[in-house]
Amino acid sequence: MKRPDLTNLTRHQLSEFLSGLGLPSSRSSQVFAALQRPGICNFSQMVDVKRDLRLLLAEHADICRLSLDKVEQSRDGTIKYAFRLSDGNLIESVLIPAEGERHTLCVSSQVGCAMGCKFCLTGTMGFTRNLQASEIVNQVFGVIAHMIDGGVRRTTVREYINNLVFMGMGEPLANYENLSCALDILMDEKGLEFTERRITVSTCGIVPKIKKMATDLRVNLAISLHAADDKTRSGLMPVNTAYPLENLLAVCRDYPLAKKKVILIEYILLKGINDRESDALQLAEKLTGLSCRINLLPYNESESLPYRCPEEEDIAGFQSILRQAGFRTFIRSSRGADISAACGQLAGKG
Repeated sequence: MKRPDLTNLTRHQLSEFLSGLGLPSSRSSQVFAALQRPGICNFSQMVDVKRDLRLLLAEHADICRLSLDKVEQSRDGTIKYAFRLSDGNLIESVLIPAEGERHTLCVSSQVGCAMGCKFCLTGTMGFTRNLQASEIVNQVFGVIAHMIDGGVRRTTVREYINNLVFMGMGEPLANYENLSCALDILMDEKGLEFTERRITVSTCGIVPKIKKMATDLRVNLAISLHAADDKTRSGLMPVNTAYPLENLLAVCRDYPLAKKKVILIEYILLKGINDRESDALQLAEKLTGLSCRINLLPYNESESLPYRCPEEEDIAGFQSILRQAGFRTFIRSSRGADISAACGQLAGKG
């Protein structure tokens, strides 16, 4: 029988595991907290846990961390991490610096992606498998450990990464159970204690899972929309044939939002496809009544894909129409494009 990886367990699951070893469930908080420290790779390093318990755990379980395969830094300070999984596959995470000492980490949820969005390099990989909860969580700990090794200092471990965005490789809601487990671990008060406000999950529009997320997770929601009509969107994003715009926007309107929170609408601008004045007017009409913020993303071009980025004046004109319609609309500059770390560029090449 395969030995359990304790980094794959929520605190409740860890409590059940310890009970199976004849230990009181009260030990679970101490063990869980020890596991939630960057750099802890084996039981001997858990110095806050008594030696007899460490030896017992080592006899019956493992601690599995990701192997850091490659680190690349962009001219703008963005850092891309390639992590090697136990089966040899690669996944990528992106650390994005913000004002002051704040950082946002873009996390992957799958090896490859099955959604087949035509403009996305990750989609060209095809789908290999879902990530385990531990493989999602350990991206966060792997990045924090690298920051510490690089001389970055914070008062507490919780201060190294300010926000998590699940916008990396894969469709997070297609790996819902493992995503949910990973968020349970990351949000635990005995661990990194991320709050709902500090986590954003981006989806291409899997309607049933958005409904489930609204009940279970209540984290920030981002929608990869990218078109304002079903014909264009279905041509770019096959998921739209299963969950067309009317259904997707309806579930967005029902999504429970915390005070001052909105749904993030992501819209990649593709020259001659979805960047016209008529597209902007139609988008404004479709989003009427939805509490949202719109991020316009000028397309990051790739030699292997046929799409092109619109001219600057066309991008500005698109934004102007949406702003005149009353929407908070921002043009997001690409971060990490020179190291293939920008939106839609992650392809697990290391």
